Amino acid sequence: MSASSQTNDLKNRILFTIFILAVYRFGTFVPIPGIDPEQLQTMMSGNQKGLLGMFNVFSGGAVSRMAIFALGIMPYISSSIIVQLLTGVSDYFKNLKAQGETGRAKITQITRYGTVILATIQGYGLSIGLQSSPDLVINPGLFFTVTAVSTIVAGTMFLMWLGEQITQRGIGNGISLIIFAGIVAEIPRALVTTFELGRTGAVSTIMIIGIFVLLVATIMFIVFMERALRKILINYPKRQMGNKMYGGESSHLPLKINQAGVIPAIFASALLLLPVTFSNFSFSDNDAFLNISSYFTQGQPLYMLLYASGIIFFTFFYTSITFNPTETADNLRKYGGFVPGIRPGENTALYIDKIVTKLTTIGALYLTIVCLMPEFLIANYPIPFYLGGTSILIVVVVAIDTVTQIQTRLMSSQYEQLIKKTKFGK
Repeated sequence: MSASSQTNDLKNRILFTIFILAVYRFGTFVPIPGIDPEQLQTMMSGNQKGLLGMFNVFSGGAVSRMAIFALGIMPYISSSIIVQLLTGVSDYFKNLKAQGETGRAKITQITRYGTVILATIQGYGLSIGLQSSPDLVINPGLFFTVTAVSTIVAGTMFLMWLGEQITQRGIGNGISLIIFAGIVAEIPRALVTTFELGRTGAVSTIMIIGIFVLLVATIMFIVFMERALRKILINYPKRQMGNKMYGGESSHLPLKINQAGVIPAIFASALLLLPVTFSNFSFSDNDAFLNISSYFTQGQPLYMLLYASGIIFFTFFYTSITFNPTETADNLRKYGGFVPGIRPGENTALYIDKIVTKLTTIGALYLTIVCLMPEFLIANYPIPFYLGGTSILIVVVVAIDTVTQIQTRLMSSQYEQLIKKTKFGK
């Protein structure tokens, strides 16, 4: 492929990604049939805290509008979590993973089936909850239930398909970009809301300035941690072939502090959302709902504990399934590479695993601090959810990953062009 064709391919991928994200944003404004919009606005105005507010963040505001994408991509993420956990404990899923491309295709198919099941269950709970609110549904009954569930499940599956299309034919991870687009699209509204709170006196000017200083500091901290690397020195022995000597070079094995990226925060959020979907969508005034909701709001010890535990667990879990120290050590030995002072093979694997464990511990603490610190502000002040730590983390990390992929494609194109010029210039 020529350099010009590679550049055109990159441009087409970017345009395709923008088009798909525009389709997604349009879907967040298409309402579920049969809902009174005025009653919905009145009801949602007082239900933006707790996990409902988090659900609204991950759906790009679709929950507050009760759009066809109200469940967002969360059923797919929840299904992916379940399948990945089963991969670690079930022999059947372990065998599928070991089968290579065929096994991965089967796992993807199972994940999709799980998405349908979860979306159906959550969609049914949502439809029942909507009908339990007075005057919200124009014609409640079986017809509305079937229509709402069918619409919500179709919206979720279509959103999952859009994410897969971005991954295959666009730039970046489709699922992460969809969540990213939803958050970024709602940030301007969150900023306007914050400034309005300052104008009305609900939040002091000094507090607003402090919040934005904290946001900037958080973004800088995230960028620093995401770019941080631990480099392991790798040496290659000299080899004589004929009259020439080859090898003898040194290189580095780069290890990121946060190898799991933004996945732990998304997975932990998804697990918090999954078991309380029904109670948060019932909007009822019964004691059970009030008790559950009171424990799952910002600043509450149980919420913070579960969220932090989920982030730490998924940081270690996701790193363990994406980076294999034994495989890395075997590859180094295969190509003659070795860590100075460490015997090749098992000792090298243990050495790398020890370093990865330390880095993962630091990464897990970093993600926990970034995600939880701003939540205390949200708990004590009427700050929009879109300015929370989890939202900022997702936006910054996904942006960095996407830009890195674009730069990699550009460098590949420029490198190929340079090689051709050198070849034909001789």
